[in-house]
Amino acid sequence: MTAFTSRCCGAVAAVSAGALLLSACGSSSSSVSLHDQLPEAIRKAGAIEVGASLTAAPVVFKSPDGLPDGLDPDLAAALGQVLGVKVDFQDVGPFANVLPGLLSKKYDIAMSGITDTRDREQGVDNNNKHINDGVDFVDYFMAGFGTVVRKGNPKKISTLDDLCGRTLAVKKGTIHDDFAANQQKACEHSGKPLKVVEADADEKALAALRDDEADAYLTDYPKAQYSAQTVDGGQTFELAGSQLQPRPYGIAVRKDESQLRDILVKAMNTIVRNGTYDGLLAKRQLSAGAVQDSVVNGSS
Repeated sequence: MTAFTSRCCGAVAAVSAGALLLSACGSSSSSVSLHDQLPEAIRKAGAIEVGASLTAAPVVFKSPDGLPDGLDPDLAAALGQVLGVKVDFQDVGPFANVLPGLLSKKYDIAMSGITDTRDREQGVDNNNKHINDGVDFVDYFMAGFGTVVRKGNPKKISTLDDLCGRTLAVKKGTIHDDFAANQQKACEHSGKPLKVVEADADEKALAALRDDEADAYLTDYPKAQYSAQTVDGGQTFELAGSQLQPRPYGIAVRKDESQLRDILVKAMNTIVRNGTYDGLLAKRQLSAGAVQDSVVNGSS
């Protein structure tokens, strides 16, 4: 497997969404060639079905008119232009439904700010017990953990050890949920138990924080930053500490769909090379998570 690398990008001149999508098409011969490499079923359908939990702004969420919005839908639309097919998002509800729905073939791929982890690749739980067939990831972005606290950080939380003796909100089924469970064990040894509150969506986790039902909320750094900057005009929450443990986001693909996986890598690298990718990240103020190359299973 190829090593996965990230880079920080400079400012990219703003362009319209339409211009971005047109630039993603590349030459017509390139577009046709990539289209012809898609699995036959997708070529016949003329569409790639994507499963997502629309609960994680600014990566993937619902616009005011109820449509998929965010970095992932932006990138998916650009990929669709390159591949010559439509890309249709299905809202699967809570994030915990995303990968199970993919494995049960409810859609072709999953794209929902999903962190590529060894456990997800191999289909094992925290105890290394085999629970499913696992998935492959087409990696396209880097993001670490971020901690959201109430404005002024009244509990003085700046490190992971500061969570001991506190109540932490996380989104159910995420790597943050798994991380919190491991942190609970560490806090037990210090004699200051950590209580974990699981929520189905960012909004519920933030509500727990606002209502003093939690002292902090652990999520992906882009989502933490967005919440701190936008909720109540930035007057209610703030970030505590720095970004932790950056890992790749990936488009999840079933293990038996290697043809689709490999063409998605080519399509993603096409929009990286032609500048569309940088433009879309700049649009969402997420350029710091840009990668040099899309690779398969870059976390391994």
